[in-house]
Amino acid sequence: MTTDPVAPLALMQGASKRRAQGESVFELQVPDLRIAPGELVAVAGDSGCGKSTLLDMLALVMEPTRMERFEMRFDPDGAPVDVRSLWLSSGETALAALRRDYLGYVLQTGGLLPFLDVAANIGLPSRIKGLPEPGAALDALAERLGLAGCLRRMPDALSIGQRQRVAILRALMHQPRLVLADEPTAAVDKARAGRIMADFHALARERSVAVVVVTHDLDLVRSLADKTYGFLMERVSEHETRSLCFLET
Repeated sequence: MTTDPVAPLALMQGASKRRAQGESVFELQVPDLRIAPGELVAVAGDSGCGKSTLLDMLALVMEPTRMERFEMRFDPDGAPVDVRSLWLSSGETALAALRRDYLGYVLQTGGLLPFLDVAANIGLPSRIKGLPEPGAALDALAERLGLAGCLRRMPDALSIGQRQRVAILRALMHQPRLVLADEPTAAVDKARAGRIMADFHALARERSVAVVVVTHDLDLVRSLADKTYGFLMERVSEHETRSLCFLET
């Protein structure tokens, strides 16, 4: 087994998620997944391969059916959090606290609340976490993402690309350690998609944040991703499909 030069922020080994709908059964298998601070990790594959299932397990909202090891190290100098033990002990309160304090999430559609202006949308996770108003930090990051003139606008006054950048800013503002993005460029054109991915890459480096991006467009992230995880699909039987998550080389 190889050892990462930097201790993984997230480590999942021997994990699987089995789901059934009627007679159809789908199982995602994750033998070994490692995500380090400062990395941009792409999760790429066709529809139905298990990309969103994997993201939901990393987001601590979907319990794996089986897991030999599942740890997250949010403090580089501290001990890792044994996520496996929390799931097995039904530690939902602790899992919710981890989601609140350390994770950021970017939805396909941005997920902005239409009745709050941009600044209020961005500051919402910080308020939930009990942090002070971001103030200068918000202004600086908004300038970095080209949103300085948008903070007092309502979401419906923004372009699709602007809404996606606001969602990225919101995911970063409460200082998470892991940002998860589910097809964040699905609703924008190729040029805007490239700029969004470049922003993710730069912000991961600048803030030592791990960023995991789910995408069906591998060409979009190939030149920027530090790692890419793909999927091998196998029809096990008439009613069962298995998907194996693997690290591309």
